[in-house]
Amino acid sequence: MDPLATNAYWGREGLDRAILDALRATGRNVDPLTPDDLSAADHFHSGGKGATLRLARLAALRPGLRVLDVGGGLGGPARTLAAEFGCDVTVVDLTETYVRAGAALTTRVGLSARVRHRVGDALTLDVGAGAFDVVWTQNSGMNIPEKERLYAGFARVLRPGGLLALQEPMAGPVQPVVFPVMWARDAGSSFIRAPGEMRRVIEAAGFSVRAWDDVTEEAVGPSTGSAGPAYGIQRLVMGDGLDAIAQAGRRNREEKRIVTIQAVLERR
Repeated sequence: MDPLATNAYWGREGLDRAILDALRATGRNVDPLTPDDLSAADHFHSGGKGATLRLARLAALRPGLRVLDVGGGLGGPARTLAAEFGCDVTVVDLTETYVRAGAALTTRVGLSARVRHRVGDALTLDVGAGAFDVVWTQNSGMNIPEKERLYAGFARVLRPGGLLALQEPMAGPVQPVVFPVMWARDAGSSFIRAPGEMRRVIEAAGFSVRAWDDVTEEAVGPSTGSAGPAYGIQRLVMGDGLDAIAQAGRRNREEKRIVTIQAVLERR
C-alpha cells in the first residue's frame, strides 16, 4: 500500500474533536464519555457496533486475549473488544490522523491501559511472530491487491491455534461493482475478490475455517445505502460525497455485486 495515497484519501485532521462537537450538537453530554456513547460515530464498517459484537461472539472472544486489530481506524471495534469482552487490543492503521484521533478518544473513555494505537502497514506488521492470540480486521483489505501476502502476515503474528476474525466486503456473483464505494472512487483502487477465492487464499496461508457466514443482509450502513447519523464517521470523513456512495452501495447490495462475509479461522 502507498502510505501517501492512503493518507490523502482517508486522512482528516481533528476527527476526535469533530465527533465530540457533532455529539454535543445532538444534545449529548460528552463529559463523561463512554465507548457506547461513541458507537454510532466510531465504527466505520458496515453494520456498525452490532456487526462488531456479532463477530466477537462468533470468535468466542474472552478476557485477556491479545488482539491485533489491523486497519482498526479510529478504534471503535478495539474499544468495544476491550470494554465488553475484556481483551487487550493493539490497533494498527496506516492513516496517521486516525491513529491520533483514536488514541485521543481511547484516553477520553479511560481505556488506554487496554487499547493502544500505532501507525503501521498491514503488509509489513512489525510485531513479533506468534505475538497475538487473535488478528481482528473489519473492512480493511479492500484496497490491498496482495491478498496472499496479507494473510501470510496475519498467520505469522498469530500463535499456533490463534484466530483470525474478519469482516470483509467481497465480490458478488454479479459484476462489475458500481462506483464510488466507501474505499474507492473507481476500480483502480478497489481489489475485492469472490468469497470462494478469498477462502482458498486464506486457507493456503495456513488457516482452517471455523465459521464462514454471509452477512450481507444484516451488515448494512451508509456504505450500503442505509441512512446514518450526521455524527457518523462515514459522514464526517466523506462529507457530501457519502450520498453518491450510499446510492451506489444500495445497488451493489441489492444486485449482489458486493457481499459481506464474516469469518473466523484458526491458524494451523
